[in-house]
Amino acid sequence: MAQVHSRSRRRLLGHIGLAVLTAGCEAAPIPVSVSPPGFIAPSRPRGNARVSVREHGARGDGVVDDTSAFQEAIDALPAEGGTVDVPTGKYLIDPVRSVRLRSRMHLELADDATLIAKVNAAERSCVLCVRQVRDTEISGGRIVGERKRHLGRTGEWGHGVEIQAASRITLRDLHVSDCWGDGVYVGATWSPDRERIVSDDVVIARVVSTGNRRQGLSITGSRNVRVHDCEFSNTAGTAPECGIDIEPNAPDTASAVHIENCLLKGNASNGIQVYMRSRNVVIRDCVIEHNGGYGILAIGASGGSVLKNRIRHNRLQGLGLRGGTTGYRISQNHFRNNNTRKRDINDVAKPEWAAVAGRKGIRPHIDINNSSDIVLETNFYSE
Repeated sequence: MAQVHSRSRRRLLGHIGLAVLTAGCEAAPIPVSVSPPGFIAPSRPRGNARVSVREHGARGDGVVDDTSAFQEAIDALPAEGGTVDVPTGKYLIDPVRSVRLRSRMHLELADDATLIAKVNAAERSCVLCVRQVRDTEISGGRIVGERKRHLGRTGEWGHGVEIQAASRITLRDLHVSDCWGDGVYVGATWSPDRERIVSDDVVIARVVSTGNRRQGLSITGSRNVRVHDCEFSNTAGTAPECGIDIEPNAPDTASAVHIENCLLKGNASNGIQVYMRSRNVVIRDCVIEHNGGYGILAIGASGGSVLKNRIRHNRLQGLGLRGGTTGYRISQNHFRNNNTRKRDINDVAKPEWAAVAGRKGIRPHIDINNSSDIVLETNFYSE
């Protein structure tokens, strides 16, 4: 049985908000769309050296394999690190070999520089690999995957950017599309002495991740991940098919994840999924719309907040809290026209269609089942 708390004054305000919105007024105190970027992504410390991939033989014609040239440029940086410039061009990169970034470096792509994934049949690959490094930054340009040209049928791990067991990482102003797996993956790996290392202090800002096969963004074993001013859209092809999936692999956890001012749109499943062993996830000021599952679904998650979002036109409910989720605060969200699937009359008898806090107006929008310590404050509901 769901355990839900709601103060009487807030219940009254919720009713007022519902009545006003049903009458056609859209003047609820919730942002109408994703606001202009205001978050400043941190720059990471590094040396002053600059090298260009062109200086190391990169052709940038989209035909010749430039993987080795990129790696030589990165390896040419001095011990204190520096910046690798990627000028305008189309660079063919072999994701089976990957471009492996190092600590204390910035991979700076021109706005019209594109990394094109070379066709392959591998189950696991990535264009840019950020593994067990520190103080690394990637900015600008595009990554285009090879999902439409992939030579195999198995696997779900062909990523655009893979961040594993890395700390103090910034990824910004990048467009990632058409990957066989995830646009961006953040997670953990084992050290040589079998110690589990999670990623820590990862910032993803002003990134568009669209048209990928598995996820726009996967967050697995990690802590202190901040996602600001991004778009994760049109994910489809292999489950879970979410815009963002926060799903740590055992024995890892994902803790202190903050998602703000993002657009989650048109994904085949949930806009955002928060799964078991995820703790203290904050989702605020986002637009979450036209997804094929829930707007937001939390299963077995603990200690989170869903604040000031616009959650609308999703096929299932706008928000689902299920499977032992506990300690969530749901406040000042605007739910509109969720549960757009066709229902038959028996649907209302199912547990997930039970009234929440006795308010009929929120049934199509919020599904709380087998969860506890859920606080519903002033939210707004309209059909």
